[in-house]
This record gives sequence, structure tokens and C-alpha cells, in this order.
Amino acid sequence: MVSRSYSNLLELASGDSPTFGKVGKRLPRVMTVAGIISELDDENSNSASSDAPSSVTQERIIIVGNQLPIRAHRRSDGDGGWNFSWDEDSLLLQLKDGLGEDVEVIYIGCLREEIDPSEQDDVAQTLLETFKCVPTFIPPDLFSKFYHGFCKQQLWPLFHYMLPLSPYLGGRFDRSLWQAYVSVNKIFADKVMEVISPDDDYVWVHDYHLMVLPTFLRKRFNRVKLGFFLHSPFPSSEIYRTLPVRDELLRALLNSDLIGFHTFDYARHFLSCCSRMLGLTYQSKRGYIGLEYYGRTVSIKILPVGIHMGQLRSIMNLPETEAKVAALRDRFRGQLVLLGVDDMDIFKGISLKLLAMEQLLIQHPDWRGKVVLVQIANPARGRGKDVQEVQSETYSTAKRINETFGRPGYKPVVLIDSPLQFYERIAYYVISECCLVTAVRDGMNLIPYEYIISRQGNEKLDETLQLDSSAPKKSMLVVSEFIGCSPSLSGAIRVNPWNIDAVAEAMDAALMVPEPEKQLRHEKHYRYVSTHDVGYWAQSFLQDLQRACSNHLRRRCWGIGFGLGFRVIALDYSFRKLSVEHIVSAYKRTKNRAILLDYDGTMMPQASINKTPNPELICILNSLCRDPKNVVFVVSGRDKKTLTEWFSSCERLGIAAEHGYFLRLNHDEEWETCVSVADFDWKQIAEPVMKLYTETTDGSTIETKESALVWHYQYADPDFGSCQAKELLDHLESVLANEPVSVKSGQHIVEVKPQGVTKGVIAERLLATMQQKGMLPDFILCIGDDRSDEDMFEVITGAMTGPSLSPVAEVFACTVGQKPSKAKYYLEDTTEIVRMLQGLATASDQAAMNTSLVSQ
Repeated sequence: MVSRSYSNLLELASGDSPTFGKVGKRLPRVMTVAGIISELDDENSNSASSDAPSSVTQERIIIVGNQLPIRAHRRSDGDGGWNFSWDEDSLLLQLKDGLGEDVEVIYIGCLREEIDPSEQDDVAQTLLETFKCVPTFIPPDLFSKFYHGFCKQQLWPLFHYMLPLSPYLGGRFDRSLWQAYVSVNKIFADKVMEVISPDDDYVWVHDYHLMVLPTFLRKRFNRVKLGFFLHSPFPSSEIYRTLPVRDELLRALLNSDLIGFHTFDYARHFLSCCSRMLGLTYQSKRGYIGLEYYGRTVSIKILPVGIHMGQLRSIMNLPETEAKVAALRDRFRGQLVLLGVDDMDIFKGISLKLLAMEQLLIQHPDWRGKVVLVQIANPARGRGKDVQEVQSETYSTAKRINETFGRPGYKPVVLIDSPLQFYERIAYYVISECCLVTAVRDGMNLIPYEYIISRQGNEKLDETLQLDSSAPKKSMLVVSEFIGCSPSLSGAIRVNPWNIDAVAEAMDAALMVPEPEKQLRHEKHYRYVSTHDVGYWAQSFLQDLQRACSNHLRRRCWGIGFGLGFRVIALDYSFRKLSVEHIVSAYKRTKNRAILLDYDGTMMPQASINKTPNPELICILNSLCRDPKNVVFVVSGRDKKTLTEWFSSCERLGIAAEHGYFLRLNHDEEWETCVSVADFDWKQIAEPVMKLYTETTDGSTIETKESALVWHYQYADPDFGSCQAKELLDHLESVLANEPVSVKSGQHIVEVKPQGVTKGVIAERLLATMQQKGMLPDFILCIGDDRSDEDMFEVITGAMTGPSLSPVAEVFACTVGQKPSKAKYYLEDTTEIVRMLQGLATASDQAAMNTSLVSQ
């Protein structure tokens, strides 16, 4: 077995001996041969301590994508080896420009070409040494199921809003394809583990091919610095929820620290899915959107990718480009060129564009002979019957238009379906009056960006086109409102590509726009595109990833769950799970105990339909109340009548109703008010407003209490209910501004109550009463689950330094679930709360039994 001192993958790959006494530059992993991990680590290890120590000081980012930014060509000489070169068109390579010279970049992904197993070791060595690329070799049959199967037949159509309503539309869900997808993601994870230094490196995963990769990486390294960017659309929840593995993919993505989207729509759909399917809420803090997920904040990034300005400008300077522009100028002299550049797939809307061109020539015959639509149709990336149908329809439509409106020397549609060099495409951009992008759904689409920069031109191209270089440039765009770049192109004419008449009119309008306006639109677009290039996008994403990971070391982390349900719990070091053994031990050795218990969400699950306490809970409370060392209070937001009925058998139980407005020390005492309120006239103002929102929000209700009004929306649509709650809160605050009340929002509620009524008042009252009786509490337990309970936590934690507690008091402020709280402890759910209370009740029963035996 190879020694742990082999910490440099480059040394291993090259076969060199390790240099002892010198810090290895990379790989805190154990290796046997190049590309193989030694099985020293438990695959199911969830411990953060599994993170390997790092000795790396240079910042490094590992970029993981389905394909490496590498071109491979078989050598023509006798040995049949491979030649490799950078793929200058690859986004993964271009984004490197925004990361800075001091950032080392490692790429992990597949090669486009299939490599024979006998050559894989040599190829991997060459790519690692020369390009710092780690190839992922996937068996062909597995890759076919992964890429052409699950990715292209199921994820890609669904993310572009195509439901598998029949076997011919996207394909029905196939469990074996899903298993292949997971298997390939696991192989990618193994490759990342070979090269990562988890304490220092950042990992940036790209696109829908690798959506479950974050789970495998987070499982191995709990504190991995992990970002994910989705380059496709993310569909609305109504579409996404049809996916059988919807929860698995969402939870996998949430194992990232930062998730990036091109547009707010895509991010909004993702957040809506998390809300509706996982019950998660998000909030915006200082401009950053964050999801709270088991104590971790998963940040959301919204920024469209840009183009590589340097590459585009260098190709514009080529003599081949200049020559091609001159040839196209002569070919289309006297004609206005409309340009479309699209892949030949079902979502790019090529046939709709051609139909719009046909409609333009019908509705505006003056354009016949003057306007030409040049449609560049790139080969489809997928395969199947749908691609063949698109090709057939495109060819037949183009043929019909040319036969109807063409004449000698004039073809209204020029269809180019052969691959073009980049410089040729740029030449078409340069001579085109308007660019048309009518995709029915597209994640981003950079064609308009390339067109704008090309139309800016340079001196050589201006000379070729006989243009004044000092004159303002011009361009026009007609873009679909369903593509990712549309929101950033505010000067474009946006269209619904399904409305052929509207697209035809937009084409006519684009041609008729006055020259000064074309120049203003171009200037606006050029300013945006030139400053928001791919380098800016990459730099911005990395900065946000660094910010999102900045508090990793300030949190305790451990993993829970199995398989794709794995997630990491991250908590502040001062916020920890309440140990039943610890609190029972403290309970047994103390003599004056105060116990404050919330009810709904604490002792009774929020989701429970029947809220009446069960016999087990009543028995526990009675055991606690019988102990002469205890003062036990249930502090609830419910009304006093309900609480009286529910706890009628608990004679010694103190009850605080309506968040502390009413108080009863025990069953034999009368109810009293803790806060004096002059009148409740404000209800006549608040109730009509609440009724209005109840009528317009299906599933919402009003709860009328003696001291308060509560609007509940737990059973309303999550998004609409939350939106209405915010509106109602603002509305009530406005109309009640001069009333002595407070308006607060809570867990699925908006409540209006008199000022000064809080659960904290009950905590203060209890401590003061015990102090007056000479019973300084040496044990306090306070448990709650929502914002109203935070007032109690604040009072009892503040009392630790005051005279109302014993100097050696044991204080346990405990919230339900991991979330920001003034409490120092948490328990997961109501089941754990009841189990802990049962432990205290059992201790009291045993103490009573022992006392009884002694007295006999």
C-alpha cells in the first residue's frame, strides 16, 4: 500500500518518487495507482472529523462539469496516440478569466471521445500533467443511460416544460436510468475526492447532469465549500412536482452552499418547490437570498452568464473574418438580413420563426425581394424522433416559403444546416440588420450577446463595410420572452414566439425603427454585455461562494440521513442538543424548580388535527405538578376556555392563556389579567380587515380571543398565504397605528394583541413570585417553538445574572428544531420533548416513592 506521504497527485501520475520533508502541493488522499482511491475511509462516515487536514495555502477551485474543456484528436502517425488541446469555446475554460491569476483551477469531467480502457491511464496522466484536468471515464453503456437517457430524455425536457404525457413526449420515468444517473454522479464524486483539499479548496459544480453530486461530496466532507450553477431553466412547481425523484434532487442541491440561476424566475421556481415540497422558507438579508436548511444557510445567486469578450474580439480581428464579411456583403448587397442562430431542437422555435417570416412577407409585401432570413441551424445535441420531426418541418417550411416568394436572384430564406466556423458565424452577425431569437424555452442563450459585440465591429470590419468608424453603431434584437437573456436586454423587442402574427409584426417593427433609436438601443446593450462578461460572472459567483462559506468553521457539523436523504446539521458551538441524561441529572439534584412549557408545536405537533392533549401527556404533567419542588406552567396562545377544558384534570398546573394576558396559578384559583387594558375598541377596526383577507384567501380563518385577534393561514396555499400575510400585516399596522396594540406575524399567523402582552410577562411574574416566597429557583426549564416563546427565553437567560435566581441555578432554554433562537438548547420535535418530560416525571415519581418508603 502506498504511504500517506504520497500527497501530490501530480507526482503519483508521473510516477516520480515523493519528496519527503517538503510539503506536497496537493492531494490529502491515499492513492494506490493513478485515479484509484484506497478504501481507507468509511463510505458512510458522516463525521466532520473525516475532513483531511490541509497544507495548501494557494487558493484553488475545482470546476466539475459533464465535459472537460478539452478537444481530443487521434494522431495520424503510426502510434495511434491522442493529441489534446483546450476547447476555446467551452464556458468552463472561459470562466477562468474571472478567477484571477493567483487561483489554481482543476477541471473534472468527461471527454467527448471514447477512450479505450487500455489507454485511460496514459490519457489521465497526460491531461493532469499538461492541462490540470482529471478525466472521468464512464463505461459507454452507463454513459448512454446517464446522458442520452436520464439527462436528455427526462431532466432536459421536464426542465423545458415538456411533460411526459405520452411515451413520445420526453419519455416516461425509468428507474434504471435514474440509477445510472446516480451512479455516474458517484463516479464524479470519487474523482473530486482524489484531488480535493477540503479545508481550502472550493468546488464549483455545473448544470443538471450533476445535480446529486453535492450530496456525495457533503457526505464525505461535511464542511466542503461547494457551489452549484444551473445553466438550464428551472421549471415552475406545477411542472417540477411531476418528477418522481423531485425530493431527492431538491435535497441534493440543498447540500450546496451556493446555488446559482440565470434569472429570478428560475430561482423563484426553485424556492417555490422547496417551500411546497420540503416546507422550507427563505428570506432576503441585505440583498442576499438564503434558505435555512438544518442550521445551514443555503445562498441563492441570480446572475446571467456572459460571453468571453477577448475571444470574440480576437476572432473579429482575423483576416478570415474580414474576408467572409466582404463575401457576405457582396452576396446580400441591397438586401436587409434577418439572422437566426439556433440548435436544431424542439425548443429553439426555428419553425415558428420561419412561419413568422412567411407571415411578414404576406402581411407586408413591400419587403419581398428586400428582406432575407438567414437561419443557421446547428446540429442538435440530443437525438430521437423529435429532432427528426423538427428537421423535417424546418426543411419543408423553408422550401415552401422560397417557392412561394422567391424569384431569380432572391431567396427569402437561406437555411444553413452545415457546421460553421466561429469566424463565419461572426461574419453573419456583422452584416445582419436584426437578430431573431424565438426559442420557446432556453436557459440562457448567448447568441444576442455575440451579435451585439459583433455589430460594434472594429476598424477593419468598418472599412470592409464602408462605414465611418467614428459613427455610432446600431443593432436590433427580437427575442423570446422565454429565454434567460431576455430580462437583461431591455432594449430588445420581446415577443411570445407562439404568437406568429406578433413575431411577424416585431420583425417589421425592428426593420422600421429609426436609425437614432437603433443606435441608442445598441449602445445600451453594448454597455451591459461588455461589462457583464463571463469573467465578471465567474468572479461574482466565486465571491458569493466565499461569503457563503465564511462561517463554516464557526459551526459544529454532523451528518444525518441515508442515501440521497443525507444532510448536514450545522449549529453554533453555543447552541447544542439538550441531553436528556444531563437535564435529568440536574433535575434530581435541585430543589426549587420552575418549568415553563409552550403547548402547540412543543407538546403537540403543529400538523396534528386533534389538538387535545392525550392521556400520556396529562399523566406526565400531573407527575411533574405533584412534585412539591416544582412550579409548572403551560404558557399558550390559546384562549382560557379551551385550556381550562383540556387541563381540567391537572389541578396543580399553572396556566397562562392568550400569550400571557390571562393567568391562573392552579385549578382552584380564579383567572386574572396580567396586563391592564382600558378597552378593546380596536377590534372593531381590525376584524373587518381580517375578514376581507379571509374571504380572498382560501384556507385562512380568524380566531377571536378575549384579548386578541389571530388570522391563521396554515391551510392556505403557502406562497399566496405568505404574500397575503405580509399585506395584512402592513394593512393592520397602518389602520391601527394610533391604537395601543401590537401587530405581529408568527408561524402561519398574523396576530393583533394589546401592547405589553407577551409570554415574557409570565416568566417575570413566576420568578418574582418565587423570589417573594423565598424560593430562589435553582432549576429553570423553558421550552417553546416559535417567536412568541423567544420573550420567555430572553427573560430567563437575562435573569441568570440577577437576584431572582440562585447563584448555582441550572437554566435550560430549549427551542424545537434547529433555528436561530435565544435559547441555548434544542430538541428535534415534539416526540423528543415529550420523551424528555417523561424522563423528568419518572425522576419525580421515583423521588416520591423513595420518600414514601423512608417515611414508613
